[in-house]
Amino acid sequence: MELAGKQSWFHRTWHSDIGHSFRTSPVAIGAAVVAFICVFCAVFANLIAPHQPFDLGTLQLTDSMLPPAWVEGGSRKFVLGTDDQGRDILSALMYGARISLLVGFASVILSVAIGVTLGLVAGFVGGRTDAFIMRVCDVILSFPAILVALLIAGVSRAMFPNASEIVVFGVLILSISLAGGGGWVQYARTVRGSTLVERSREYVQAARVTGVTPLRIMRKHVLPNILGPVMVLATIQVATAIIAEATLSFLGVGAPPNSPSLGTLIQVGNKFLFSGNWWITVFPGLMLVMIAVSVNLLGDWLRDALNPKLR
Repeated sequence: MELAGKQSWFHRTWHSDIGHSFRTSPVAIGAAVVAFICVFCAVFANLIAPHQPFDLGTLQLTDSMLPPAWVEGGSRKFVLGTDDQGRDILSALMYGARISLLVGFASVILSVAIGVTLGLVAGFVGGRTDAFIMRVCDVILSFPAILVALLIAGVSRAMFPNASEIVVFGVLILSISLAGGGGWVQYARTVRGSTLVERSREYVQAARVTGVTPLRIMRKHVLPNILGPVMVLATIQVATAIIAEATLSFLGVGAPPNSPSLGTLIQVGNKFLFSGNWWITVFPGLMLVMIAVSVNLLGDWLRDALNPKLR
C-alpha cells in the first residue's frame, strides 16, 4: 500500500501542471540533469572519485602540475590534471563541490527559517513590530551583502583563531545567512508582503472569530499559502549562497584549507594562473558556474511554473 501511495503521488505530480511544464521545457530538463550530476558527484565523492586528493599519504610531488590528459605531458591517471601538491583536480572538484553545496543549502535553510518567521510576524502582527523588523531589514540592505558576510566571518576568525572545523563552517553558514543581499532579509520582505494579503482573507477572519490563536493561524493557515514564493526564492538563492561561499573562501575567510571548497581551489589555482597552469583555476571555476547556472535556470522555471498567469 505504501509503495502504491508513493507511485500514485509520483504519477499525480508527473501529470500535474508543474510536471507538464517540466516535461515540455528543454531548458529545465537540461538544468535538472546538470544539477543532478553535480550533486550526485559531490554526495558520492568517496565512492566515485578516482583519487583521495586530501589524503597526504597518497600524494606524490612528482605528480604535481601535470596538465589535463589530452594536453602534451598529461597523464591518463589524472584526467583534468593535478595541482602544485599532486592532487587530482577531478577528485578535488567532487570533494570541493560537496563543501560548497553543503554550505549553500545550509545557509538557505537557515535564511528561510529566520526570514519566514520574521516576515510572518511582521505581516500578521503589524504596527510597531512590523515597522521595527522592516527598518532592520532596510539597514541591513544598505550594506553590500558580501561585506557583511566578510565582516562576520573575519571577526569570528580573529576572535577564535583555533576553532574547530565545525565552528568554522557554522560561522560561515551564519555569515552568509545574515548577509542582506542573499540572506534572510529577502525572505522576510517577501513573506511579509504575502502575509499582508492573506491576513485579510475570509478564512483568516473566520479562524479568528472561532477563537484560534494567532500563532496557530500563522502556522496552520497563512504559512502554507505563502510557501510558493518562498520555494522559488530559495531555489534561486541556493546559487547566490554558493557563490557567496566561494567568494569568502577565495578571500581566505571561508572554508578551512584542510576542507577546501570550490572557492578555495580557485584561490589556490589563481597563484599559478599566469605561469601557464590554467587548469588548476579553470576547472573549479567551470564547476562553480555549472552549479550556479543550472540552479538559477531551475529557479526561473519554477517561478514561471507556479505563476498561474503564465499557464
